[in-house]
Parts: sequence; structure tokens; C-alpha cells
Amino acid sequence: MGILKHKGAMLNDLYQITMAYAYWKNEMADYEAVFNLFYRKAPFKGSYAVFTGLDQVVDLVENFQFNDDDIEFLKSLNGVDEQPLFDRDFLEYLKNLSLDVDILGVEEGTVVFPNTPILRIQGPIIACQLLETPLLNIVNFDTLITTKAARVCAAAKSSPVFEFGLRRAQGVGAGLRSSRSAWIAGCAGTSNVLAAQKYGIPAKGTHAHSWVMSHDSELESFRNYGKALPNNCTLLVDTYGTEQGVQNAIVAGKEIEEAGGKFSAIRLDSGDLLELSKMARKALNKAGFKDTKIVASNDLDEYAIEELKSKGARIDIYGVGTRLVTAFDQPALGGVYKISALRKSADDEWQYKLKLSDEHIKISNPGLQRVKRFTQNGFFEYDVIYDELKGISDMAVNLRTGMTEYPEGDESEDLLIEIFKDGKLQYELPSVEQIREHCKSQLAKLSPRMKAIIFPDFYKVCLEDEIYQVKRDLLQAN
Repeated sequence: MGILKHKGAMLNDLYQITMAYAYWKNEMADYEAVFNLFYRKAPFKGSYAVFTGLDQVVDLVENFQFNDDDIEFLKSLNGVDEQPLFDRDFLEYLKNLSLDVDILGVEEGTVVFPNTPILRIQGPIIACQLLETPLLNIVNFDTLITTKAARVCAAAKSSPVFEFGLRRAQGVGAGLRSSRSAWIAGCAGTSNVLAAQKYGIPAKGTHAHSWVMSHDSELESFRNYGKALPNNCTLLVDTYGTEQGVQNAIVAGKEIEEAGGKFSAIRLDSGDLLELSKMARKALNKAGFKDTKIVASNDLDEYAIEELKSKGARIDIYGVGTRLVTAFDQPALGGVYKISALRKSADDEWQYKLKLSDEHIKISNPGLQRVKRFTQNGFFEYDVIYDELKGISDMAVNLRTGMTEYPEGDESEDLLIEIFKDGKLQYELPSVEQIREHCKSQLAKLSPRMKAIIFPDFYKVCLEDEIYQVKRDLLQAN
């Protein structure tokens, strides 16, 4: 199996397996359930998220299996009485378990908002339950990083952003997925060579301070780098002092171009990037290198980039690493997975379910949920969560304000598409490039105020009136 392939069904929390056992012991294994995966609050104090990770969801479902080694391990687990935790018949049941589930989901690269289902899983309750942890593991991370990268690119506006985060990512898998997420969200390249190979992302990079320090002088290091790579000549100028580094780069740059090469760029990696970029631009222009770019790095994120932009920094390209791939200011999305409907058999009526809580934000929504999105004047205007059995009316309740809304728009679409039917894949996965283009078109439909880095507008997510009445009745009954 590949480096990111899931190792069967054991990528899980123990309580999912103990719940599966309890369902089985209580003759509930064949109950049919509906679960929804969603998030409650937009990350980074923003207004939206960008869903990614569907390729891994498909891989998970298609390769979900308890193999012989897994069963032997589960046999070894004991309860507090030192007796086996699971019956052997249950473990045989797990070994033969197939995921005969239906999965609806939004397409990768789609902008998603709080409380709206990203994935809807329907099928035998045990199969649905065992998918909770691995699905959240996939969607929470990929979606978080894609959202962070989208914010960084929005702050950079027309300036390219390169993702430089592999050395700071939390592991090999996170490094690869972060590069993929960043590319989908709009980054122009990655330093991660494996990700470039695997996903078709442009590979970008220059040299480190060690290259400069391995020579007798900075100027000598620049000359030698230009001789070795005249077609990839970006010079890091802050090993000893940025102002002198820029002057040495100019001297080397003239020699590189006289020899037929191209002095492409310098990179600033420390200090006051605002003032240093202005100084460097002035020096480069004076020397005739008006086309030589200035690349800046050093713990950048959307806030730093927006500030540099607003103050007139002369930076052409931004290199963003640690704060992107680690989602530095919010290391988890907080996506959740909640049951919303249950029935004992296909002949029974659905029982609608919701989770209660003293915290209003944690009260879930009931029903066989779908989502209709309304677009007005080219921008997303409303998402309406509705029940597929009850349909959608022209009235809904805003989940944030509690106010009655009458959603309408120039266009509308249902967001959830069929991914799996009875455990069989129904959907052709797009290429990463196609997902990137879809993401670009989605982000273009967010209003400028929705994409604001600080104090963005809230989006209108509503619950269709009839299912809202069901929710209200359930709340009163409990």
C-alpha cells in the first residue's frame, strides 16, 4: 500500500469498536442510520472553509477491512475483569464486515459553511459508526490546511505564494497532504519534491544559508550557484547582512547574465521585510535588474502578508511554510459527526435525532439532510439545509440569528452528490488540477467581505422551515 494508504479499519478509536460491539450484542446491527459530517464554527475567525480530502475518503471506504492480524489484536484486549473484551463471534462478524453504505458529499474544492453537511453517510449503524473517526481524521486536517492556504492566497492577492512547509509539517503524511491542499487553494508551487511528483505541483526552491557558509565569501557562493544553475538563480541574501547581500547578488547577477544565464530573484528571509524589500527593489532597479523578483519568507501568514501589502512592501513572491502547514493559529478544524436519523428496518419510518447541549452551538440538526445553495449576482447568498423526504419550501430559519429568511437567488444548486451507493463507488474522482480550478471558481463566488481576513461578514446558513419545526418539537419533547 502507498505511503498515505489507510491500514484497513484499525485507524480508529477504541470506543467506535466497543459501540459496534454493543450494537451487535443488543441486536441493533441492522438498524439503518444517517450520520452527517460537518463543522460548527469557521476556522481562523473566518467565515468559510474549503473541503478537501475526498480522495482519501474513497480510499478509506474501498480498503476498509479487519484483517487476520487486526482480529488477533482485538482478541487480545481485555476488560477490567481481565476477561476478553469481545466475543469471538463478534470478531468474526467484524472480519466479514462490508461497508454497504451510501455516501453523499460535496465536491472537493467546494466552499463549505458551518453546520452544513459535507458528507452524509447512510447504512447499517455499525458500518456508519466505524467510519466516524477515520473520516474526521481525513476531513478535519485536509480541509483546515486548504482553508488556511486560501486565506494566505487571498491576502497575497495577485502575488504568487509558494508553500515551503515540509520541514515543519507534523510528519510525512501531513507534509504531503499540506502541499496538495495548498496547491488546490491557489499556491503557485511547493518546495516538497515528493508532493510535486505525486500531485503534479510545480517544484520551487533556491538554496539555504549553508550553501553560502560553505564558501570563503558570500559573493563566491553566489557566483558558483549561478554557474551551477543559471536557469534557477534565486539568491538568498541575508546570511551575513541583507544590504551587503543584495549588493553581492547584483555583482554576481551581472556576471550570470553576461554568461547567458538569468538572475531571476533574491530571497529575503529575516529582518524588517517591509523596509528591506524597498531597499532591495531600489538597488536592483538602479543596477538594471527591474525584472529580478523579490521573494520573501520568514514565518509569514495571511495577517503578515496583508500588513506588508497595505504598507507598500516591494515583494513579488511570498514563501509560506510553518504557519500554513501547521495551521499555526488554529491547529484543528473541529469537524464533528452526528447521527440525525434512525430506523430499525426499511419498512419502518425514520426517527429523527438531534444532540442536545447546554451550548447552543452544539445542538445538532435532525433529518435526512441535503443542502441547497443560492447564488445572487454571482456571489453565494444562502445555504439551506433541508430534509430530502420533506422537500424544500420558500421559508427557512437562519441558524445564527434565529430570524426567518426567504432564500432566493439567480441560481441554486444541490451541493451533495452521490459518492458511494451500497458501498460501491459511483463517482469519478477528478484530477488535482481539476479540483484546483473548481476551488478557484468557488472562492471567486465569495463576496469581498466574506473573504476579509479580519472581521468578515457571516454567511447565511438556514434550516428549512419544516425540518426546523421538527427540530423545535424534538427540543420541546426533551
